Amino acid sequence: MNFSKILTAIVIIIVLVVGSYFYLNTRKATAPEPESPTMNNEQPDNSSTVTPSTSAEPTAPTAAEIAAVPASAVATIDTNMGAFQVTLNGKAAPATVANFIKLANAGFYNNLTFHRIVAGFMIQGGDPKGDGTGGPGYTIPAEIGLKHTAGAIATARLGDQVNPTKASSGSQFYVTLAPQTSLDGQYTVFGYVTFGMDVVTKIGSTPTDVNPATGEQSTPLQKVIINKITIK
Repeated sequence: MNFSKILTAIVIIIVLVVGSYFYLNTRKATAPEPESPTMNNEQPDNSSTVTPSTSAEPTAPTAAEIAAVPASAVATIDTNMGAFQVTLNGKAAPATVANFIKLANAGFYNNLTFHRIVAGFMIQGGDPKGDGTGGPGYTIPAEIGLKHTAGAIATARLGDQVNPTKASSGSQFYVTLAPQTSLDGQYTVFGYVTFGMDVVTKIGSTPTDVNPATGEQSTPLQKVIINKITIK
């Protein structure tokens, strides 16, 4: 047998093995990590605050927009089960209110749903994905101070273990169905229902199923749609 041919074959095999090794390891290093959403079955959650960014997506409010936010504004949340109004507190949570107004005026909330309903606790919506894992691609700094009385509107967020500053979701919010003192000091409340609490209660009575991802009785059996949110 020709020794040179054997040597050439061995060299080719070695090159192929080494090349395959580096190729596979390079792919492993650059592959995107799978999402590891944080879930909390007893508190409003937002499983992810980052979604793929495009030029059409909204941006966080600027310093000028925050500075110009009104001390008080009324948001009418029109749903397929009726409308209710919340009075936003621009003094207590200027960045949060500025962001909510900006998204509402841009039509961001149109046709989204209340994807999470927990009887006697709260209704949660504002997620473009509709499953608790979406958002506009940014967070809002915590502005914690107002209390969770019945009808409080507040922002969902990731859990403390990955979010020690308690930064708020860029779009997901919830409305309490009853006082929730255990949430005080943990989430940013930015207003209160001042008209239509009966509609909120009606939404909160929507039949639900168990969420297979969390084991929580919170997945609505019928869609509760936010038609639009208008600001005055």
